[in-house]
Amino acid sequence: MLFMLFLLVFYIIGTVSVGLFFPKPLQLNINYALGKHGHLNSKIKEIPLHQNTDILFLGSSHCYRGFDVRIFEKAGFCSFNLGSSSQSHLQTNVLLKRYLNQIQPNTIIYEVYPNIFEIDGVESTLDLIANDNNYDYLWKLIVEHQHLKVFNSFIYGAFRKIVGLDKDYVEPTVRGKDKYISGGFVERKTSEFNAYFKPSSKPIEYKQNQLKAFEENIKLILSKKIELILIQAPVTRAYYSSIVQPQKHDALMENYSPYYNFNDRVELVDSLHFYDYHHLNQTGVEIFNQAVLDQLLLQQKEIR
Repeated sequence: MLFMLFLLVFYIIGTVSVGLFFPKPLQLNINYALGKHGHLNSKIKEIPLHQNTDILFLGSSHCYRGFDVRIFEKAGFCSFNLGSSSQSHLQTNVLLKRYLNQIQPNTIIYEVYPNIFEIDGVESTLDLIANDNNYDYLWKLIVEHQHLKVFNSFIYGAFRKIVGLDKDYVEPTVRGKDKYISGGFVERKTSEFNAYFKPSSKPIEYKQNQLKAFEENIKLILSKKIELILIQAPVTRAYYSSIVQPQKHDALMENYSPYYNFNDRVELVDSLHFYDYHHLNQTGVEIFNQAVLDQLLLQQKEIR
């Protein structure tokens, strides 16, 4: 037992030392990405400014690159975008448990890109470890992944948080071609157009842990009496037409809540409205968001 205790202490000290003193190419099993494409670090710091908001957006890059809070504000909706890079339903579950009671939205728009149900979620967990100071509910994810890089990054991240190495970190607003907009949206300039296409060759294979987390998220949201809308953001027509039986995903989502697949609801041109085969550029975002707003207003009218 003493030897095991020694090994644990030695392992923790060794992991922290590698993170602090070794160059990045030698940190093979540590990935501490402070600041990242999804600007999660900036979003977490903004949460106290977005309590009792009208709309909360959840999801992966199709969410934080797809829902422009400025457009919804012009239409009279206060909104906050809590999407993050490769956010799977496992990480959405953690974020909801940490922050839903604080944000207290009237409506949640949950982007349900089919491929997110297929991934392990490791990338998004690493994003959470580095960019959120709140480690509540994280142990469940670490056990779920059973991944060495997640475990090591957690040890290193916990050390940095405890000694305050990240307390003065300010994430840059502009990173490459991306610009962070207060409220959680990440804008890609309009002049960026779709340049390539990645075909799909197999039907969606839903991971059971992702489906279970998704269902738990639905129950949690509905238990708070929050209006929930599931949305699939549009991708290029070339890509969408290559997906095997996309209607199966539509049928599954319709079982849980009002659901809209905007691949069938907006007229977009692959070469004009996307910057890659599945992400909208700013011109595409504006068309998509107007269609979402039209649907929201229609629902409100029907309720009245």
